Amino acid sequence: MRKHRVVVTGIGVVTPIGIGKDLFWSALRARKVGVRPITRFDASAYNSRIAGEVVDFDPTDFVDAKRLRWTERYAQFSIAAARLAMDDARYHVNGDGNDVGVYIGSALGGLAYAEAQSEEFRTKGIEVVRPLLAISVFGGSSVSNVAIAFGLCGPNVANANSCASGTVAVGQAFRAVASGEARAALAGGVEAPLAPLIFGAFTVINAMSRRNDDPAAASRPFDAQRDGFVMAEGAGMLVLERYEDAARRDAPIYAEVKGFGLSNDAYHMSAPRPDGSQVARAMQLALDDAGIAPGDVDCINAHGSSTPLGDRTELEAYGHVFGSRSPDVAVCATKGQHGHALGATGAWEIAVSLLGMQDSILPGAVNLRSTDSKRTINCSANERSLEQRTVLSNSSGFGGINAALVLQRST
Repeated sequence: MRKHRVVVTGIGVVTPIGIGKDLFWSALRARKVGVRPITRFDASAYNSRIAGEVVDFDPTDFVDAKRLRWTERYAQFSIAAARLAMDDARYHVNGDGNDVGVYIGSALGGLAYAEAQSEEFRTKGIEVVRPLLAISVFGGSSVSNVAIAFGLCGPNVANANSCASGTVAVGQAFRAVASGEARAALAGGVEAPLAPLIFGAFTVINAMSRRNDDPAAASRPFDAQRDGFVMAEGAGMLVLERYEDAARRDAPIYAEVKGFGLSNDAYHMSAPRPDGSQVARAMQLALDDAGIAPGDVDCINAHGSSTPLGDRTELEAYGHVFGSRSPDVAVCATKGQHGHALGATGAWEIAVSLLGMQDSILPGAVNLRSTDSKRTINCSANERSLEQRTVLSNSSGFGGINAALVLQRST
């Protein structure tokens, strides 16, 4: 069924540590942390009061005046990341977007805007509710707005597969381009979840860090002192296209997408299956799809959410896949710097993998001091030089959804 090799030629990110791939990458290497006390609303009553906010985002830099009136933060993030990715890829549709697709994942879609409008409705009545609400609350508003902005009439698919949704979207786009269903695709994840009720719902279940007095040290993937994830907002988009098309137009090729795997724990809505078997299965499915042996993986870009159970489970999964070699496989975990933007984070981490492969650099896990797992992990707090030909990028989320992608430096 696979007719084409698929490569990534463009990266676009909107993150708490930088907008655009260059600022994002330099911030990671400089160990910049984008976690700070929440300013978007009054969180004083919550047990977690910190987040990764995108503080320097100006939608007018990316969205024309007409579309600006009909979009809110979630859709604006989508368009911004898509524009950055297309500019980076030097990709121009030129009026022929019939077979260019859009695949975007988001855990919560436009719910934050709906929450704000709900408060307006409750206090002032229906006459003040903006017409924009009706076209903003569904997850598909992201792919629809991107399609309209760039004239992309190919397959448009939005998914809501929790914190794995960005990785799922890239996997779906990979399959579409590989099979010939689409000539090229924009794919990634978008999240704008920082609203009182949505944020508060995660504090109620004690999922997020309470290290409010030290925000920069709050997100601690794999560290023994981790106490929960740090919610963030933003977007990440990639341009995927056929290798022959990218080569023909001399496009920048970051890497080839080689395989995709997807599984479900079928265990619990908010807790991972403790043995990590289905996380491992998603990883193995991606490797099998790529025709690559575990021994050929140079680096794992971890989900590394900084939750006590999640990180421990992920290490168990590594043991299933890599066996005795597990302690030696390099692990990249960057949520300590940019936080966890739910459905968008998988796309950020794929971007980290691509940029790390390009520069032979593995960013440090800035808040890692010591682990509490019985399994050894090859993850460092400091940046390392590492030649990376093959990278396995993982994502997992509520509902037990697990996704993995295999990336390989193109030759």
